[in-house]
Amino acid sequence: MLVLGIETSCDETGIALYDEDKGLLGHTLHSQIDLHKAYGGVVPELASRDHISFIIPLIEQLLKQTGTERYQIDAVAYTAGPGLSGALLVGSSVAESLSCALGIPSIPVHHLEGHLLAPMLEDSKPQFPFLALLVSGGHTQIIHVKEIGQYDIIGDTLDDAAGEAFDKTAQLLGLGYPGGAALSKLAESGTPIFNLPKPMLHSKDFDFSFSGLKTAVLTLVKKQTELTDQIKANIAASFQESITEVLIHKSVNAMNHLNLDQIVVSGGVGANKQLREKLVASSKKNNYQVFFPSLEFCTDNGAMIALAGSLRYQLSHKTDYRFSVMPRWRLNEI
Repeated sequence: MLVLGIETSCDETGIALYDEDKGLLGHTLHSQIDLHKAYGGVVPELASRDHISFIIPLIEQLLKQTGTERYQIDAVAYTAGPGLSGALLVGSSVAESLSCALGIPSIPVHHLEGHLLAPMLEDSKPQFPFLALLVSGGHTQIIHVKEIGQYDIIGDTLDDAAGEAFDKTAQLLGLGYPGGAALSKLAESGTPIFNLPKPMLHSKDFDFSFSGLKTAVLTLVKKQTELTDQIKANIAASFQESITEVLIHKSVNAMNHLNLDQIVVSGGVGANKQLREKLVASSKKNNYQVFFPSLEFCTDNGAMIALAGSLRYQLSHKTDYRFSVMPRWRLNEI
């Protein structure tokens, strides 16, 4: 079965073709970073307009690159939520219209389901059940993944998620937007000499709270008489040390609690170099397996949506071609 995947939940337009036998045939992606950089964050109306401009050309480009004809597509998967309402409407309307024109099923996909299944695009894949550490945008969650569509969220964000804390800390250090990747790069030249809090590290649950860490960085920045490049790097390294320690500590405890020995790490923060290195070291020490998607599949992309659509085809697809988007759709409500 050949599935066309469409992702338009926020500020990336992603298109992909996934074959259940051959794997990923190809994908295209348009990022809106330059469009939103001047505003210091995503402007929803501009995001929607940009998706409208690029979605059809990207589909045509991918079909041409892969030598695929429209009639060869068996189903169209698209992100139905969560995300920006206008952006989601662009992808869903195109997906349902294309499905109707071709007379094939459409598959609404949960954006976070796409992220947590993204490591299955790789040659080395986890086996069900496994634990997922999902660190994407406003979400930091620990999920017990029992099977496709069976997700138990055992740890969640109480306030600022990890990705939000990265971006806000980057702004405090004058790194611009988006700041998460820039902060991680800066941290490589710094030393974690500042004693920043590790929120809820020793709590008895698996929830997260990073607003206090962000506030601590703000206080630390204001205390500096001169914010040199080296001091910025040291603050970035200290911040990253705190946040990665919390993420790993909670994840290992959750695996022990559920008696699991596999963990999937996905989402934008899943691309963080230190987080990956520390998790690999922890996996060797604590005897568990860790799986990451390729760096190109950590951020929003069509490949993860096409894959998720292919995997959940038997569970959820439709041919009525009506659609509704769900900007605030929880993963355990699928």
